[in-house]
This record gives sequence, C-alpha cells and structure tokens, in this order.
Amino acid sequence: MALTDDAIEKIKEMIIAGEFPPGSRLPREEDLAQQLGLSRSSLREAVRALTAMQILVTKQGDGTYVSSLEPHLLLENLSFLSDVSQGQGALQLLQVRRLLEPQAAALAATRIADTDVELLAGILARSRAASDVEEFIRCDVEFHLTIAALVGNPVLSMLLEVLSTQTQRVRLLRGARVGRAIEDVHREHEAILAALAARDAQLAASATAVHVAAVERWLADSLAG
Repeated sequence: MALTDDAIEKIKEMIIAGEFPPGSRLPREEDLAQQLGLSRSSLREAVRALTAMQILVTKQGDGTYVSSLEPHLLLENLSFLSDVSQGQGALQLLQVRRLLEPQAAALAATRIADTDVELLAGILARSRAASDVEEFIRCDVEFHLTIAALVGNPVLSMLLEVLSTQTQRVRLLRGARVGRAIEDVHREHEAILAALAARDAQLAASATAVHVAAVERWLADSLAG
C-alpha cells in the first residue's frame, strides 16, 4: 500500500505543479510508470484511487484524463462521510453546519426574489402534507439546498449538502420523538422563510442557527441517553 500511496502523491504533485492541467490526458501507462519510477501495478492502483476521488477520469478506449478539478466535483464523494458518520463524528459535522448555514441564509436574504419565496413556500406546503418521514426529509433537504443555491456558490451548496445528507437526517429524526420533532421543524422552517421574505439577513441567520442547533441538540441528547 505504501507504494500505491507514493504513486498517488507523485501524480497529485504533478497536477499541482501544472504538469497535468485540468482536462489533460495522462501519458501512456508504460511511459508514466517509467517517468515516475513506479511499477505498472502500483500506478494502476494509484489511478484507480484518484479516479474514485474524481481527480482523474478514465475514458474507455481513450485513456486517463485529469478531471475539471472543480471543487464541488471533488466534494461529492464526501457525502458518504455524512451518511456513515455516527456519534461524535455526526455531531462534529452538525457543528460545522451550524457555522456555515446561518451565513448562507443571511446572504440568501439579500438575493432572494419573490419567485424564490413562492418556491420555498411551496416546498414547505409539501412538507406539511408529507405522508411519511422519508417524504418529509426530502422536502427538508430541498428547502435547505434551495436556500443555499440562492447564494450562487456551488462549493458552499455542496459543502452544506455533504454536512447533512438525506440519510443522516432520516437517522437523526428517527432518533428523536418523531411527531414532536417534525412539528418543531415545521415551525423553525416557517421562521426562516418569514425572515427571508422580509429580506432580513440578521433574522434569517438567527432563525437558521436556532434550527440547526435544535438538530444538534437532538443528536447530543441521543448520545447522552
């Protein structure tokens, strides 16, 4: 594994140095292995690992290319971290979300249009009418990601999506007293929307902080119990 790790680092160093810019094709396997002083098997393992990270893209019959290296693309794989994190790891992710999401809501309040307010109100109406937890969570995710999208920063949107995936939300909600928890979320969502509709950045940040802190509290209580 050490040889594979070494191969990964060498390829990453060449990308960082600009030898392989985004979208460029890597040399043939034999040539690259010789250039890096690696065995072809170590190089193949490194390419597989970097492809899984979306740093490289393999095109069947055409070779291996450096991806676009767009930050939101590279962050996609991190959603698995949120899906599997439990205990203190999940709590730490929520703490980071509490730092970021209120600021995103504040920015969204300065950019939101009347049509966006109507869209968010429609999401909350569907949330109220949800027939099961899974449908409610889908609306919850859509509500928060729609607000984040108003900022116009795909990296921020992806980070917030990574910090709280649908899988994680279902798990947290099932760990709480579901009926009471869902009613609390409805009330908190309405407060966020009201602040956004008023174009009140400070109030939007405060309402969002209260909401995320409540989710964090559910998890902390379940860990304590």
